[in-house]
Amino acid sequence: MADGTFLATLLIVFRETLEAGLIVGIMLTVLARLGALRYAGHVGTSAGLAVAASLLAGWLLSLATQTTQGRWEQIIEGCISLAACGVLTSMVFWMDRQAKRIRPEIEMRVETAVTRKELPAILLVPFLAVFREGAETVLFLNAVAIQSSGAVSLFGGLGGFALAVGVTLCIFLGGRRVPLKPLFRSTGVLLLLIAAGLLAYGLHELEELGWIPSLIAPLWNINHLLNENAGLGAFLKALFGYNGNPSLTEVAGYLAYLAAVTVALGRATHPLRPVGQGQPPVPTPLQEVSDTFPALKGV
Repeated sequence: MADGTFLATLLIVFRETLEAGLIVGIMLTVLARLGALRYAGHVGTSAGLAVAASLLAGWLLSLATQTTQGRWEQIIEGCISLAACGVLTSMVFWMDRQAKRIRPEIEMRVETAVTRKELPAILLVPFLAVFREGAETVLFLNAVAIQSSGAVSLFGGLGGFALAVGVTLCIFLGGRRVPLKPLFRSTGVLLLLIAAGLLAYGLHELEELGWIPSLIAPLWNINHLLNENAGLGAFLKALFGYNGNPSLTEVAGYLAYLAAVTVALGRATHPLRPVGQGQPPVPTPLQEVSDTFPALKGV
């Protein structure tokens, strides 16, 4: 049976690396169009530094969780889980709704920096873009490790990274038609399920701290049927935050979150139209990338 931590790690690293890869690819494309590929090395160096900074941030965050005990450990773990849920949710919806702004903003910044020959700006744009994705990645992976009472999967991370790099190369170098719209939507749904589990775990930690009421605890206990610490139960716990004996607070929070994101996804998929007026569809990440790469048109 596949390890839930492996799949969660692979999915998170793949999604974040793909987003960072698309951003860097757009930057390099702009440089090529402007005849300024002499700055391509600077973009690569800046992106590499951003990855290193993200790894350092991840190590410090992991150190903070490993060196604390008792009440402070619960506070840090609960805050990390809730923060990861919030950031993960906002990231999914941001990419789904606001991706149309990525390409124009990046192009404008890169063109301005090249025209003015501002080397610091050329270095800063890719650094900030990649560091954002990297910082999100380490936050999510730390939350997954806390939830599963272990470490994230190295092979899952390497697999997600390699897969994202392959997809990015297919788009920018191979001119392949990659169906990004269903890819982002399907991975987004899975990430939201992971976020729901992180929310429930964060609520559990706050309950143990006495910061929020647990109401009925446990609401049920089915660990004798599906143990959360072994087999399929451990897989579901690592991937989606399964708990065999949750409280009413955890269940209510979990279900309320899923209901809210389901409604939000439905509105994003079928936006409301004013009576008597048409409304253009919201551009997807695929449509925005295809504006830059004609080979992707019509996918």
